[in-house]
Amino acid sequence: MEYKDYYDILGVKRDATEAEIKSAYRKLARKYHPDVNKTKEAESKFKDINEAYEVLGDKQKRQRYDSLGSNWQGGQSYTPPPGFEQFGFGGGQGGNYQSFNFNGQDLGGFSDFFSSLFGDMMGGGRSQGMNFDGFDFTGAGQQQRTSRRRTQQQPKAENLDVTMNLNITIKDLFDQKPITVKFNNIERCTKCSGNGGYCSECGGTGFKSEPKSIKVKLPPNISESQKVRIKGEGKSDSYGRKGDLYLIIHIKDKIYEINGSDLTKDIEITPPEAVLGCKKDIDTLHGKIGIKIPPKTSSGQTLRLKGLGLPKKDGGYGNLNIRIKIVIPKNISEKQIELYRKISEL
Repeated sequence: MEYKDYYDILGVKRDATEAEIKSAYRKLARKYHPDVNKTKEAESKFKDINEAYEVLGDKQKRQRYDSLGSNWQGGQSYTPPPGFEQFGFGGGQGGNYQSFNFNGQDLGGFSDFFSSLFGDMMGGGRSQGMNFDGFDFTGAGQQQRTSRRRTQQQPKAENLDVTMNLNITIKDLFDQKPITVKFNNIERCTKCSGNGGYCSECGGTGFKSEPKSIKVKLPPNISESQKVRIKGEGKSDSYGRKGDLYLIIHIKDKIYEINGSDLTKDIEITPPEAVLGCKKDIDTLHGKIGIKIPPKTSSGQTLRLKGLGLPKKDGGYGNLNIRIKIVIPKNISEKQIELYRKISEL
């Protein structure tokens, strides 16, 4: 399932006050209410806004949500923390499934992400109606009705695996050194057995989140979106079984483009340097080197430097391609402009 960033949905900071959250919610609910907004995206946004306020507008739910940590981004692949899988609406015994109702139209229930975190807390649900500037929002989603029931299932051993994204750079691939991976290890609170309430250990959330870091050695020639398995670093259950941690690799680099073990890097030269040729000192992963740009070089042309790329799986290194970009200097004098004018007249 996908992680939902409720703070981003309401457009507030993570340290926003209750008043700021309520104000942002009212503004968005008014904007996307089905009575006033007939666009296709309005219904989906209206549900997301109400779901976000259902969490951030409730102190206990907000505490539990914040316990997941602040490193998540909306849309990331998300696996429920240990113990959350058994949560469903109605306190864990197959109870009420809450859905949004507008003018007799069922807009659907809460997301799977919401259900995995707060199913045990939704046996009732708030039902206070609100009226803003003449629009009856009925709590803009807070008034809910029972629509169907879901049967709870006990967590299975395969649900102990955790998947997360890992952003790396080209230099990480070149160095071939272990990379530090940081994440929040979320476990059910042992003091209150995950029941929450007035527990001093978990702050009433039922779960404890502790920062954890591990060293990971990536295999050579790893590619974008490849999945790496770290055995035994997933969640654990009451039987002592442990799942695995799966890292989805995303290569983020501002300098290099990657194609297997080959790299491409842009360098800028001026029009005179392109016409007459020049020498340039450039930085590579292997150190600084000098290269010669031949005369009459066009923009977009590439120069191949053998053995200056990334390590190959079977030994050796790939190539570094230098891509030429011809740029006009920002500070150019009138005399220089006049010389260009004379050249164009030839």
